[in-house]
Amino acid sequence: MAKLMRSVAFRLALFCGGLVVATVVLLSAVFYFGTIGVLRHGTDASIRDHAYHFTEDGESRGLESLSRRIEQTLADGVDSDTEIYLLTDAGGRMLAGNLTPWTDGAAPMDQLIDHPVTRNGRTAAGRLMLHRLSGGGLLVVGRDMSDLNAIVVLTWRAIAVGGLLAFALALLGTLLFRQQIEGRIGAIRHAALDIEAGNLSRRIPLSGEDDEFDRLSHDINRMLDRIEHLMDGVRHVSNTIAHNLRTPLGRIRGHLDEALQGRPDMARLTEAGEFAIEEVDALIVALNKLLQIAEAESGSRRQPFALVDLGQVVAKLVDLYEAAAEDQQITLAADLQPAPAILGDSDLLASGLANLLDNAFKYSGRRTTVIVRVGQEAENVILTVQDDGPGIPEAERSKVLQRFYRLDRNQQGHGLGLSIVAAITSLHGGTLTLEDAAPGLRVRIVLPRA
Repeated sequence: MAKLMRSVAFRLALFCGGLVVATVVLLSAVFYFGTIGVLRHGTDASIRDHAYHFTEDGESRGLESLSRRIEQTLADGVDSDTEIYLLTDAGGRMLAGNLTPWTDGAAPMDQLIDHPVTRNGRTAAGRLMLHRLSGGGLLVVGRDMSDLNAIVVLTWRAIAVGGLLAFALALLGTLLFRQQIEGRIGAIRHAALDIEAGNLSRRIPLSGEDDEFDRLSHDINRMLDRIEHLMDGVRHVSNTIAHNLRTPLGRIRGHLDEALQGRPDMARLTEAGEFAIEEVDALIVALNKLLQIAEAESGSRRQPFALVDLGQVVAKLVDLYEAAAEDQQITLAADLQPAPAILGDSDLLASGLANLLDNAFKYSGRRTTVIVRVGQEAENVILTVQDDGPGIPEAERSKVLQRFYRLDRNQQGHGLGLSIVAAITSLHGGTLTLEDAAPGLRVRIVLPRA
């Protein structure tokens, strides 16, 4: 029992079962007092009313008149099977009525009492009121309660049977309710244990009823999908990082080993040191970019989001890149339309745009045009970076968003630029798409307005 009481499902089911039993008890009480109580109250009121009128008649007209009235009342056929009357004189001699002469001298006067009586030779339960008349006579007015008592017994039996059935049904419902809830929770626990053991592909089965447990299971399954995707990404990134670190570290070691062969001179050592520094700097850049992606994807912002005018961010960055564009004979233009502010991190947005411009300059080639546009569509702010270079084949557009994927292996870089842009866009609740600019590539970023 202690184990059952520790179960939330059992306590909840027991509470619901208790409410059912309490409701049945309350309804039974209302039914009892609404029927038996009303009947008793009506009987008492009738006895008081008859006792009052008969007493008034006896006091004003005498015992003979009251005796005739009692006999007439008993002979009228109205409630004659339940009416109880008795009139005696001062000496206890019966004058009228259907009771044996009254012998209980301890009975209280002018109060309603329950007392067994013998009426027409039959003992019955009576509800009586006794009154001593001024001349010493005794008036007894009452009702035979046998029928009402039979109804009371029948009612109590019905309430008892109904209560037992309600209790049994409530207990059965409690057990079924507990079994149903623990079954659904058990499915979630078993899936959690399987996942804890390393089976990340395990999902919680859905019943198809679209209830609270199904919605919770759906949310958990969606979370597990995300976790599995992230774990796959972590494994992929780990393998890729290991591969991309091994190659430059191997080159560094090879150059240093070659420089130290034989009797190394200062020139060879200097060249090997400069080469090692360049390779280490490239590795630091790659690791910084990976850290930036991780920060953006995890949502750990370095500063709280604030209102950002994307047009101003673009204008400053275009001014900064104009010199580099002139060196590569690239025409850099900005088309800044009025647009509402967005909620974001201006430094991250500038970093993302810088990566897009670096890619555009690197892959579009000399004597090309790069256009940066900012505008508004409905409730969104649109940022596009478009060039008229060779573009990206449609089959490769989803791949270039992956870390370390490079479309052209002959170009320098680590294949992290677009991954950074995708992570920053996702952090700001936006979407990134790569489109054919015919010719060239159009990178389109849609961000929600503040």
